[in-house]
Amino acid sequence: MKEFPGIQLSEFMMAKTPNAYCLVKGASEGPTRLNAFDNALLNAGVGDTNLMRVSSILPPGAQQRSIKEFNLPKGGLIPLAYATIDSTTPGSYISSAVAVGIPEDETEPGVIMEFEDHSKLEDVEKVVRQMVVDAFEYRKRALKEIKYMGIEHKVEACGSTFAAVVLWYE
Repeated sequence: MKEFPGIQLSEFMMAKTPNAYCLVKGASEGPTRLNAFDNALLNAGVGDTNLMRVSSILPPGAQQRSIKEFNLPKGGLIPLAYATIDSTTPGSYISSAVAVGIPEDETEPGVIMEFEDHSKLEDVEKVVRQMVVDAFEYRKRALKEIKYMGIEHKVEACGSTFAAVVLWYE
């Protein structure tokens, strides 16, 4: 085991495995791409948190909740998998979507997929749902259901979309 001078192993932060999740979405305009993204986060209900982007695994047995049930701490480090896109082309469409694959066996992990594109929402949602199907096939795992959420935005000047699966704790 590697030693770190002056630091006890017990002092290292070990992240607890989340046992709940929710799907959120937001879209907005802003004077810059970053402002548009920030406004989309606010619209989705996660704008006053620090996003910690995670890879795409749903912990076994995690239960779906609403964002309001989480009572996320302002400034807190929030794990989530997300899709986002922005554009400065007026009249163009941008879309972001996430999908969660729930396994038949509740002791197995699920899969989260994210996708964004300069296109209509129905096309983006179709792709992200197929990504879940493919991920379960690769894992040779039975898929019980797919839950998904997405958002489309017609750009006025500088727009952004954001869709996420927030992982949290009950």
